[in-house]
Amino acid sequence: MALPELSLERGTDHVHHHLGHAGEHRHLTGALALTLGFALVEAVAGWWSGSLALIADAGHMLTDSTALALAALAAWLARRPPTARHTYGLVRAEVLAALINALAMLALIAFIVYEAVQRLHTPRPIDGATVLTVAAIGLVVNLLVAWRLSRGGRDLNTRAALLHVMGDLLGSVAALTAGAVILTTGWTLIDPLLSLLVAGLILISAWRLLAEALQVLLEGVPAHIDLQQVGRHLAELPGVRSVHDLHVWTLSSGKIALSAHLDVERLTDWPRILLAARHLLAREHGIGHVTLQPEAGDNPVLQRMDTRRP
Repeated sequence: MALPELSLERGTDHVHHHLGHAGEHRHLTGALALTLGFALVEAVAGWWSGSLALIADAGHMLTDSTALALAALAAWLARRPPTARHTYGLVRAEVLAALINALAMLALIAFIVYEAVQRLHTPRPIDGATVLTVAAIGLVVNLLVAWRLSRGGRDLNTRAALLHVMGDLLGSVAALTAGAVILTTGWTLIDPLLSLLVAGLILISAWRLLAEALQVLLEGVPAHIDLQQVGRHLAELPGVRSVHDLHVWTLSSGKIALSAHLDVERLTDWPRILLAARHLLAREHGIGHVTLQPEAGDNPVLQRMDTRRP
């Protein structure tokens, strides 16, 4: 017989979580307005001056606008309470938004690389003064957006949006450098070369974000969790014979869930074992959402993990 699940969460935790998403939504919305507005300005300036660095940065900022819009929407959805059809709420929306952001950045990188290769073979005239001026303004705008986002939290969703903006910062620095070199030396090849450099730097972070989002969506064990160690710790609790059907996954950023079957010596000890297991998992592994099923007996089918006590 499974006893009712005891919850370690308190009412204030839910309130703080809700307020955190509210603050995140406000910062994301403000960043969206700044990014979208300047993206349009930079796109026109890039077309007028003939600079790939500006065009690439404008495209990146336009992608950022979409990314920030998705992030703001995901932050709003994450605040919705659980329903009969979505018993965990919509906390996974932030992970889905991060996945879309990463894929969008990979597509943008492919465009920048293609266009840069074309311009290396066929250089085009570039107005260095326009590039320098617009890039300097873009750098200030991106610094302001990054500052706003850095105050909005460190969950996967906000990190995804901040990743886009950091890429924009690199783009603005590259465009600023390209404009200065072109204006002083007339060497236009610096423009596509710096665009390739920025694309390579963004690719590293985008790939990491994509891998992290996929790990969550595929319900993989979080990277910082040692599944075998978790099983051993549970099996070492007094009154526990072995652990099987152990699963650990991420519900959303910072919210880890666990389920397992515990073969116990006496079912009458279950309330004590359950409380001890919950405190252990929260203290040692940072796992707060726990579902444990007690079982008793010497059924060999239960011995599926090598976590039995000596």
